[in-house]
Order: sequence, then structure tokens, then C-alpha cells
Amino acid sequence: MPRQAVGETVRVAIHAPAPLVRAGLAGFVALDPRLHELPRDRIGEADAIVVAVDVADASALDLLRRLCDKPGARFLVVVGKKWRADLSAAQKRGVRAVVWWDFCSPDVFARSVRAVAGSEETPLPSPLAPERVEHHVVASRGRAEPRLNAREVDVLRLIAEGKQCDEIAIELSYSERTVRYILYGAMKRLRTRNRAHAVSHAIRAGLI
Repeated sequence: MPRQAVGETVRVAIHAPAPLVRAGLAGFVALDPRLHELPRDRIGEADAIVVAVDVADASALDLLRRLCDKPGARFLVVVGKKWRADLSAAQKRGVRAVVWWDFCSPDVFARSVRAVAGSEETPLPSPLAPERVEHHVVASRGRAEPRLNAREVDVLRLIAEGKQCDEIAIELSYSERTVRYILYGAMKRLRTRNRAHAVSHAIRAGLI
């Protein structure tokens, strides 16, 4: 699917099981003259496919495949409650941005859709990274959470990608002992029990 040129109308398809949620998203599209909603039977022509789910998990990724298995399909996932899907699997399925429903304002939605339509062909480092406007937008929940330093963010992101401490040490040019120290600091700052808990908490809070 070709990249959307700046200034062109973005064709948007929406899938949301809850009628009120769907109506809200359709209303956001109608508010922006640069967006145009396509009917369900033309979903394969969309520049950005918006899918609303309560919980983003493996079954939600299967839903994306059923909705549109066309190579190059780009999805914006609007999440109501929790993110539980594997990050790399979400990227491969075409997820290019995630917005929490509680913070899905018309402006955030429109910017996210346009970013998804214009994003690069290469997968994003993480669909749950803090908000960026260059090629993708992810709105965090905005809750008061401890802030991680840059080294902690780097380590937790690599752990989220499935890397072990020795692999992270090589990639970041740290000693393995330093990586473990950074990880321990992040776990303590987030008040989590183990590395899996720390990564899960950081993702849900929009810290990585």
C-alpha cells in the first residue's frame, strides 16, 4: 500500500463492535475535512483502518487479519482497557499506532490517522512508544506514573522485544552487570515484582 502524500484526503475504514464507540469515531472523521470514511465493503481501499477493542490481545490481532489481510494494510488500534498483544506480532499485523480510548480526542484521533496513513513501510520500534508526530502517534493514558530515565526505557524496550540481558548489553555497549543494575532500578521505580511485570506495567502506562 503506497504512502499517503501530505495534504491528500485520507481514506478511513472503521470497525467498532459497540455502536456508540463506532458513532464517536465516525464523528471524529466527519470533523476533519482531510479524512473520508469508506463503507465496510471497501475496507481494502483504506489508507488507515481504525479498529476499536476493549482488550488488545492475540484474538484482537486475529480480528485485524480477518478484517483486512491485504499486504501493507495499516491499522490504528483504539484500546479501551488493556494491551496484552505481543508487540512484534502487532507490528507484523500492520499496527502502526495505538490510542487509549479515554484520551482519544478528535485532534489526537485525526493526527493518529494521518500519521498511520503516511507512515514508513518499515515496522515501528514499538507501537506503544511515547507520543511521536513524525510517522506515528500513540496517546498515553496520562496517569501520574513514575518517569523512567533514558537508559531504563532502552532496556525495558529491548526486553519487550524478547532480548536477554547479555544481548542487551551487546546492543547498548554496556556490561551485563550494568544492564541488570538498570533493570533493577526500573523495577524498583515502577514498584514491580519482576522484569515481565515491569515491562507490562511500563507498556500499559505508556512509558515505553
